[in-house]
Amino acid sequence: MALNGEMEKALNEQLYEEMGSFYLYLAMAADFAAKQLPGMAKWMEVQAQEEMGHAMKFYRHILERGGKVSLKALPQPQGSWDSPLAAFTAALAHEQHITSRIHALVGLARQLKDYPTEAFLQWFVTEQVEEEAQLEPIIHRLKLVGDHAPALFMLDRELAAREAEE
Repeated sequence: MALNGEMEKALNEQLYEEMGSFYLYLAMAADFAAKQLPGMAKWMEVQAQEEMGHAMKFYRHILERGGKVSLKALPQPQGSWDSPLAAFTAALAHEQHITSRIHALVGLARQLKDYPTEAFLQWFVTEQVEEEAQLEPIIHRLKLVGDHAPALFMLDRELAAREAEE
């Protein structure tokens, strides 16, 4: 089943969004590294790697379905956040944005009766639940520690343990 032109365009837009997510999380990692928070920097680097993986899934799906990949330039992401809480809160808001986009893609796939793409997108539906769920407790803990430097450094050390998924 060849990829519908409308779905091809929507999938290319999502590929762009996923690449933007990669760029955003890499910028957050760099900001944390500059602020001497290596654990949070590593956490965001792992997140950036995951987002690149997501982008590549869209890239491959478009090609496997006979579509044409259309890449466009990415805007420069924000480079600094006022606090770890501000960065992680921005990350959650971004993931909520991505979730809404994935849900819209599922709706479009259903409307177009593009069952292969709908099946492909189910992985992302589940992934977005996980993405939001992993950020919420970090934000909660950042709110609890506030400006208490020793607690912040303990949380930073804990976040350094995050490993990339296979």
